[in-house]
Amino acid sequence: MSHAVVVTCAITGSHQDFHKHPDYPITPAQIARDCIAASKAGAAVAHVHARDPETGWPSMDTALYREIIDRVRSADCDIILNLTAGEGAVFEPRPDDPNRNTDRGNLASPAARVAHIEALQPEICTIDVATMNFGEFAFINMARDLRVMADRMIAAGTQPEIEVFDIGHVVLANRLIEEGHLRAPFLFQLCLGIAYGAPATPQAMALMASMLPEGAVWSAFGVGPKEFDIVATAVTMGGHVRVGLEDNMYLSRGRFATNAELVDRAVNIVGMLNRNVATADQAREIMGISARRKGLSAAA
Repeated sequence: MSHAVVVTCAITGSHQDFHKHPDYPITPAQIARDCIAASKAGAAVAHVHARDPETGWPSMDTALYREIIDRVRSADCDIILNLTAGEGAVFEPRPDDPNRNTDRGNLASPAARVAHIEALQPEICTIDVATMNFGEFAFINMARDLRVMADRMIAAGTQPEIEVFDIGHVVLANRLIEEGHLRAPFLFQLCLGIAYGAPATPQAMALMASMLPEGAVWSAFGVGPKEFDIVATAVTMGGHVRVGLEDNMYLSRGRFATNAELVDRAVNIVGMLNRNVATADQAREIMGISARRKGLSAAA
């Protein structure tokens, strides 16, 4: 068999339509439960957003992230935890005052967006090198803020996973690499099919992958019904893959999925393409983060 494929499960994301799913993971206990189930199904990495247990809305509360980590590690689960730093970037201008955000927006300072990363020091965390129309919202990650966030992530001992949603985002990521704010190993996530970024097509994936720096380790995902198409395409192009409820709520038309079911299907696709699925420790070696590995509990 060829190279081992790292499967990431994006557990919950920042969906605003989470209420459509009958068992969407919201509380730290539910999110940790799904991380553990994803690991048993074959995922090496869990990409984690915390949510307010009372409202279900995305949260940057360090205590919630700490509880998720502690619950996962207390179950003797060795999955790599990849915490988001993507919250705090949403802007929706108020109709009566375009200079102010609506209640659905959540703009925050770079320091606030990485506070939980600095406190908990996960092995990896996401940095969204992207400013774009994100559905009906503006997703704002200014270059000056990304420099601050990347520097603070690296100072905390956490390796950034660089999320890019379109071609220009790869250009900016490469500029941040040239400036020294992002350092090897270069981990990229190609985010495809999100309105209004790069489409979930082989052509878009191939172009973005061709623009990555030499030696970059890259993964890709497609949203909605394109999720498993992109799994197959990424594997055949030499990349790694991501699935999960953040990206797609359905196993088939009208059939809600669990995170474990989505991982299981991805694992089956990887196997049918004659590839091995990487364990968590193999994934650490592939991504070059073994030396960064933390103790398997949240930092004090």
